[in-house]
Amino acid sequence: MRIVLDAIGGDHAPAAPVAGAVQAARELGIELLLVGPRAPIEAELAKHNTAGLRLTVIDAPEVIAMDEHPAQAVRRKKQSSVAVGLRLVRDGEAAAFVSAGHSGATMAGAVLLLGRIAGIERPALTTVFPALKGAIVVADVGANTDSKPEYLVQWARMASLYARLVLGIAQPRVALLANGEEDTKGDRLVQETHALLKGSHDRDLIFVGNAEPKDALVGDVADVLIADGFVGNLFLKTAEAVARFAVKRIQREVRQPAVAARALAGLLPAAALIATSRDRGKTALAALLGVPAVLSAALAPALLAMARSLDYRRYGGAPLLGVNGVVIIAHGKSDAAAIASAIRRASEAVERGLVAAIADSVALSTDGRP
Repeated sequence: MRIVLDAIGGDHAPAAPVAGAVQAARELGIELLLVGPRAPIEAELAKHNTAGLRLTVIDAPEVIAMDEHPAQAVRRKKQSSVAVGLRLVRDGEAAAFVSAGHSGATMAGAVLLLGRIAGIERPALTTVFPALKGAIVVADVGANTDSKPEYLVQWARMASLYARLVLGIAQPRVALLANGEEDTKGDRLVQETHALLKGSHDRDLIFVGNAEPKDALVGDVADVLIADGFVGNLFLKTAEAVARFAVKRIQREVRQPAVAARALAGLLPAAALIATSRDRGKTALAALLGVPAVLSAALAPALLAMARSLDYRRYGGAPLLGVNGVVIIAHGKSDAAAIASAIRRASEAVERGLVAAIADSVALSTDGRP
């Protein structure tokens, strides 16, 4: 298998993409084509032990700046890493493209150079987001801000296939993000989409109705959550912000004197019971007086576990579903581990025939078509 990596894309490029490529090539045994300006990429590669690894640098001297218009930049800069990398996929010289760079340019380039799967009106940017039950697939999270009900039905089908083929969920349950679980909730787009999904005869699409954000994340109502790109993006960013707020607030609270005092008051009776001598009592009291540190130490494993569950590096980037090729858009702040995870996710999508499965699903169904 051969995968293209945008080695100049991301906040920490080329160091992080190159290090991630080395890690992925060693762990997965696949061939990687690193596209971007040759000199800095080769300089980074020289810092690693690449013996026996299949890593090839493809020169792409032009760079798309973050403030450039995505589609115009791809058309104008034909020797950019995005344009060169996607052409390699289009021409059959690679199986997938991974980038942590300009996400707008990657999405625009994928549509322009790879084209959409026949029957798919709009591709969907899809992500795996942590939930209390484990994880939930969310689509669309930013590729489309103006949508039609038929688009959302197509995204439901594609995201369900992704959950089944790549994540291994045998029978993914699909829900529609809404402000209430009743069929009549939501705006016109949500209500019309709900009617289409409820009336679908696709046996591979298990629609369970509407889901509120709280139920999707805290409950166990669905494995796939569908929304238009504007709402989906807001949902994702709000959930991330609330999670970060919760972690930071807990860390701050356990260091507050009032919290320590309440904890001390609750623990003193227990200390009295275990203190069988004056010296042991003094020792127990001295330990309890440092209760903020005790609380922090006690909560540290839980906080670390929570932080790990929210770590974008675990989920390997967001696949752009609906284009004629595997395209993974990684977080702009990706480090080497995140890049390696995105490459792994791309290889899994290729191995399990995700693009062909989507094409077959659309061809066999009349739902979700205009």
